[in-house]
Amino acid sequence: MKDALGEVQSVLVLGGGSDIALATCEKLASMRAPRIVLAVRKPEAHEDAAAALRAAGASQVDTVAFDATDFASHEQFVQSTFDRFGDFDVVLVAFGLLGVQEQAETDARAALDIVQTNYTGTVSVTLPLAERLKRQGHGSLVLLSSVAGERVRRSNFVYGSSKAGIDGFYQGLAASLAGTGVRVTIVRPGFVRTKMTEGLDAAPLSTTPEAVADAIVKALRTGREVVWVPSPLRFVMSVLRHVPTPVFRRLPV
Repeated sequence: MKDALGEVQSVLVLGGGSDIALATCEKLASMRAPRIVLAVRKPEAHEDAAAALRAAGASQVDTVAFDATDFASHEQFVQSTFDRFGDFDVVLVAFGLLGVQEQAETDARAALDIVQTNYTGTVSVTLPLAERLKRQGHGSLVLLSSVAGERVRRSNFVYGSSKAGIDGFYQGLAASLAGTGVRVTIVRPGFVRTKMTEGLDAAPLSTTPEAVADAIVKALRTGREVVWVPSPLRFVMSVLRHVPTPVFRRLPV
Protein backbone atom coordinates (compact mmCIF):
# COMPACT_ATOMS: atom_id res chain seq x y z
CA MET A 1 0.00 0.00 0.00
CA LYS A 2 0.97 3.67 -0.30
CA ASP A 3 3.12 4.97 2.54
CA ALA A 4 2.03 7.36 5.31
CA LEU A 5 2.60 10.32 2.99
CA GLY A 6 0.43 8.82 0.27
CA GLU A 7 3.37 8.03 -2.00
CA VAL A 8 3.35 5.06 -4.38
CA GLN A 9 5.25 2.02 -3.07
CA SER A 10 4.58 -0.61 -5.75
CA VAL A 11 4.08 -0.39 -9.51
CA LEU A 12 3.19 -2.95 -12.16
CA VAL A 13 3.78 -1.86 -15.76
CA LEU A 14 2.30 -3.76 -18.68
CA GLY A 15 4.42 -2.78 -21.64
CA GLY A 16 7.49 -2.10 -19.53
CA GLY A 17 9.59 -1.22 -22.57
CA SER A 18 7.48 1.85 -23.34
CA ASP A 19 9.44 5.10 -23.22
CA ILE A 20 6.55 6.77 -21.39
CA ALA A 21 6.25 3.91 -18.90
CA LEU A 22 9.96 3.94 -18.14
CA ALA A 23 9.99 7.73 -17.72
CA THR A 24 7.06 7.40 -15.31
CA CYS A 25 8.79 4.67 -13.32
CA GLU A 26 12.02 6.67 -13.19
CA LYS A 27 10.18 9.66 -11.79
CA LEU A 28 8.43 7.54 -9.18
CA ALA A 29 11.71 5.81 -8.32
CA SER A 30 13.46 9.11 -7.73
CA MET A 31 10.73 10.24 -5.36
CA ARG A 32 10.02 7.32 -3.05
CA ALA A 33 12.00 4.22 -4.06
CA PRO A 34 9.04 2.00 -4.99
CA ARG A 35 9.09 -1.65 -5.97
CA ILE A 36 8.60 -1.93 -9.75
CA VAL A 37 7.63 -4.88 -11.91
CA LEU A 38 8.07 -4.53 -15.68
CA ALA A 39 5.89 -6.90 -17.69
CA VAL A 40 7.38 -7.33 -21.16
CA ARG A 41 7.42 -9.85 -23.97
CA LYS A 42 11.13 -10.66 -23.55
CA PRO A 43 12.28 -9.99 -19.97
CA GLU A 44 15.92 -10.72 -20.76
CA ALA A 45 15.98 -7.84 -23.23
CA HIS A 46 15.05 -5.29 -20.57
CA GLU A 47 17.71 -5.82 -17.92
CA ASP A 48 19.37 -2.50 -18.80
CA ALA A 49 16.09 -0.67 -18.20
CA ALA A 50 15.66 -2.47 -14.88
CA ALA A 51 19.20 -1.53 -13.85
CA ALA A 52 18.56 2.11 -14.75
CA LEU A 53 15.47 2.16 -12.52
CA ARG A 54 17.44 0.68 -9.64
CA ALA A 55 20.05 3.37 -10.16
CA ALA A 56 17.26 5.99 -10.12
CA GLY A 57 16.23 4.85 -6.65
CA ALA A 58 13.78 1.95 -7.01
CA SER A 59 14.04 -0.41 -4.06
CA GLN A 60 13.46 -3.47 -6.25
CA VAL A 61 12.91 -3.99 -9.99
CA ASP A 62 11.80 -7.26 -11.56
CA THR A 63 10.92 -8.24 -15.11
CA VAL A 64 8.23 -10.79 -15.96
CA ALA A 65 6.97 -12.22 -19.23
CA PHE A 66 3.77 -10.80 -20.72
CA ASP A 67 2.30 -11.03 -24.21
CA ALA A 68 -0.57 -8.64 -24.95
CA THR A 69 -2.02 -10.86 -27.66
CA ASP A 70 -1.78 -14.16 -25.79
CA PHE A 71 -5.28 -13.67 -24.43
CA ALA A 72 -5.54 -17.14 -22.89
CA SER A 73 -2.60 -16.37 -20.58
CA HIS A 74 -3.88 -13.10 -19.13
CA GLU A 75 -5.93 -14.42 -16.22
CA GLN A 76 -3.07 -16.59 -15.01
CA PHE A 77 -0.57 -13.78 -15.59
CA VAL A 78 -2.50 -11.43 -13.31
CA GLN A 79 -3.05 -13.97 -10.55
CA SER A 80 0.53 -15.25 -10.52
CA THR A 81 2.03 -11.75 -10.62
CA PHE A 82 -0.04 -10.50 -7.69
CA ASP A 83 0.52 -13.74 -5.78
CA ARG A 84 4.28 -13.43 -6.26
CA PHE A 85 4.74 -9.72 -5.60
CA GLY A 86 1.76 -8.78 -3.45
CA ASP A 87 -0.49 -5.75 -3.77
CA PHE A 88 0.22 -2.97 -6.28
CA ASP A 89 -0.55 0.69 -5.70
CA VAL A 90 -0.40 1.45 -9.42
CA VAL A 91 -0.93 -0.66 -12.52
CA LEU A 92 0.11 1.18 -15.68
CA VAL A 93 -1.20 -0.26 -18.96
CA ALA A 94 1.30 1.11 -21.46
CA PHE A 95 1.61 -1.39 -24.29
CA GLY A 96 0.41 -0.49 -27.75
CA LEU A 97 1.04 -0.82 -31.47
CA LEU A 98 1.03 2.14 -33.85
CA GLY A 99 1.44 0.16 -37.06
CA VAL A 100 1.57 1.61 -40.55
CA GLN A 101 -1.72 3.13 -41.69
CA GLU A 102 -1.07 2.63 -45.41
CA GLN A 103 -0.47 -1.07 -44.86
CA ALA A 104 -3.35 -1.51 -42.41
CA GLU A 105 -5.84 -0.03 -44.90
CA THR A 106 -5.30 -2.90 -47.34
CA ASP A 107 -3.86 -5.70 -45.23
CA ALA A 108 -6.42 -7.14 -42.82
CA ARG A 109 -3.74 -8.99 -40.86
CA ALA A 110 -1.87 -5.75 -40.20
CA ALA A 111 -5.08 -4.02 -39.13
CA LEU A 112 -5.97 -6.88 -36.79
CA ASP A 113 -2.52 -6.77 -35.20
CA ILE A 114 -3.15 -3.13 -34.25
CA VAL A 115 -6.70 -3.68 -33.04
CA GLN A 116 -6.00 -6.89 -31.14
CA THR A 117 -3.03 -5.36 -29.36
CA ASN A 118 -4.52 -1.98 -28.51
CA TYR A 119 -8.12 -2.97 -27.86
CA THR A 120 -8.69 -6.70 -27.45
CA GLY A 121 -5.45 -7.33 -25.57
CA THR A 122 -6.07 -4.42 -23.24
CA VAL A 123 -9.64 -5.49 -22.49
CA SER A 124 -8.50 -9.08 -21.97
CA VAL A 125 -5.90 -8.23 -19.31
CA THR A 126 -7.76 -5.29 -17.76
CA LEU A 127 -10.75 -7.31 -16.58
CA PRO A 128 -8.73 -9.65 -14.33
CA LEU A 129 -6.59 -6.68 -13.23
CA ALA A 130 -9.69 -4.77 -12.14
CA GLU A 131 -11.02 -7.78 -10.24
CA ARG A 132 -7.72 -8.29 -8.43
CA LEU A 133 -7.46 -4.60 -7.54
CA LYS A 134 -11.03 -4.71 -6.20
CA ARG A 135 -10.08 -7.67 -4.02
CA GLN A 136 -7.17 -5.77 -2.52
CA GLY A 137 -9.46 -2.75 -2.01
CA HIS A 138 -7.14 -0.05 -3.31
CA GLY A 139 -4.94 0.96 -6.23
CA SER A 140 -4.84 3.05 -9.39
CA LEU A 141 -5.31 1.63 -12.87
CA VAL A 142 -3.74 3.93 -15.47
CA LEU A 143 -4.31 3.62 -19.22
CA LEU A 144 -2.09 5.22 -21.84
CA SER A 145 -4.73 6.23 -24.35
CA SER A 146 -4.26 8.85 -27.10
CA VAL A 147 -5.84 11.94 -28.58
CA ALA A 148 -5.99 9.88 -31.78
CA GLY A 149 -9.08 8.22 -30.34
CA GLU A 150 -10.90 11.45 -29.51
CA ARG A 151 -12.05 11.98 -33.10
CA VAL A 152 -10.68 9.39 -35.48
CA ARG A 153 -8.83 10.95 -38.40
CA ARG A 154 -8.32 9.75 -41.94
CA SER A 155 -4.53 9.67 -41.55
CA ASN A 156 -4.51 6.97 -38.84
CA PHE A 157 -8.03 5.62 -38.52
CA VAL A 158 -7.03 2.02 -37.73
CA TYR A 159 -4.87 3.02 -34.76
CA GLY A 160 -7.26 5.83 -33.84
CA SER A 161 -10.28 3.54 -33.79
CA SER A 162 -8.50 1.08 -31.51
CA LYS A 163 -7.68 3.90 -29.10
CA ALA A 164 -11.24 5.25 -29.30
CA GLY A 165 -12.53 1.82 -28.35
CA ILE A 166 -10.24 1.26 -25.38
CA ASP A 167 -10.69 4.84 -24.17
CA GLY A 168 -14.45 4.28 -24.09
CA PHE A 169 -14.00 0.95 -22.34
CA TYR A 170 -11.96 2.59 -19.59
CA GLN A 171 -14.51 5.36 -19.18
CA GLY A 172 -17.14 2.74 -18.47
CA LEU A 173 -14.74 0.78 -16.28
CA ALA A 174 -14.09 3.89 -14.17
CA ALA A 175 -17.81 4.24 -13.55
CA SER A 176 -18.16 0.56 -12.64
CA LEU A 177 -15.31 0.78 -10.11
CA ALA A 178 -16.64 3.83 -8.29
CA GLY A 179 -16.78 3.14 -4.57
CA THR A 180 -14.49 0.10 -4.68
CA GLY A 181 -11.30 1.91 -3.68
CA VAL A 182 -9.86 1.47 -7.18
CA ARG A 183 -9.22 4.59 -9.25
CA VAL A 184 -8.98 4.74 -13.03
CA THR A 185 -6.95 7.35 -14.88
CA ILE A 186 -7.05 7.78 -18.65
CA VAL A 187 -4.03 9.57 -20.11
CA ARG A 188 -4.46 11.12 -23.57
CA PRO A 189 -1.13 12.31 -24.94
CA GLY A 190 -0.73 13.95 -28.30
CA PHE A 191 2.26 13.15 -30.50
CA VAL A 192 5.02 11.91 -28.18
CA ARG A 193 8.61 11.81 -29.38
CA THR A 194 9.46 8.17 -28.63
CA LYS A 195 11.01 5.21 -30.40
CA MET A 196 7.50 4.24 -31.58
CA THR A 197 7.13 7.54 -33.47
CA GLU A 198 10.74 7.78 -34.63
CA GLY A 199 10.91 8.87 -38.27
CA LEU A 200 7.43 10.44 -38.27
CA ASP A 201 6.82 14.16 -38.64
CA ALA A 202 6.00 15.65 -35.25
CA ALA A 203 2.50 17.09 -34.93
CA PRO A 204 1.74 20.48 -33.37
CA LEU A 205 1.80 20.42 -29.55
CA SER A 206 4.06 17.39 -29.59
CA THR A 207 5.47 16.33 -26.24
CA THR A 208 8.02 14.09 -24.54
CA PRO A 209 7.87 10.93 -22.41
CA GLU A 210 9.09 12.97 -19.44
CA ALA A 211 6.22 15.45 -19.77
CA VAL A 212 3.70 12.62 -19.92
CA ALA A 213 5.34 11.02 -16.89
CA ASP A 214 5.02 14.28 -14.94
CA ALA A 215 1.32 14.43 -15.82
CA ILE A 216 0.76 10.82 -14.73
CA VAL A 217 2.47 11.31 -11.39
CA LYS A 218 0.47 14.48 -10.76
CA ALA A 219 -2.76 12.66 -11.61
CA LEU A 220 -1.90 9.87 -9.18
CA ARG A 221 -1.57 12.46 -6.44
CA THR A 222 -4.70 14.44 -7.29
CA GLY A 223 -6.99 11.59 -8.36
CA ARG A 224 -7.77 13.05 -11.78
CA GLU A 225 -9.57 10.61 -14.07
CA VAL A 226 -8.67 12.13 -17.45
CA VAL A 227 -5.36 13.76 -18.32
CA TRP A 228 -4.41 15.55 -21.55
CA VAL A 229 -0.74 16.01 -22.43
CA PRO A 230 -0.03 18.77 -23.14
CA SER A 231 -3.10 20.22 -21.44
CA PRO A 232 -4.11 22.62 -24.30
CA LEU A 233 -5.00 19.55 -26.36
CA ARG A 234 -8.18 19.28 -24.32
CA PHE A 235 -9.45 22.49 -25.89
CA VAL A 236 -8.09 21.72 -29.36
CA MET A 237 -9.86 18.37 -29.43
CA SER A 238 -13.05 19.91 -28.02
CA VAL A 239 -13.13 22.18 -31.07
CA LEU A 240 -12.28 19.38 -33.53
CA ARG A 241 -14.97 17.18 -32.02
CA HIS A 242 -17.62 19.67 -33.12
CA VAL A 243 -16.30 20.48 -36.60
CA PRO A 244 -18.91 19.38 -39.18
CA THR A 245 -17.94 16.17 -40.95
CA PRO A 246 -17.64 17.69 -44.48
CA VAL A 247 -15.25 20.31 -43.10
CA PHE A 248 -13.33 17.83 -40.92
CA ARG A 249 -12.67 15.59 -43.91
CA ARG A 250 -10.95 18.44 -45.72
CA LEU A 251 -8.61 19.24 -42.83
CA PRO A 252 -4.97 18.08 -43.18
CA VAL A 253 -5.17 15.74 -40.19
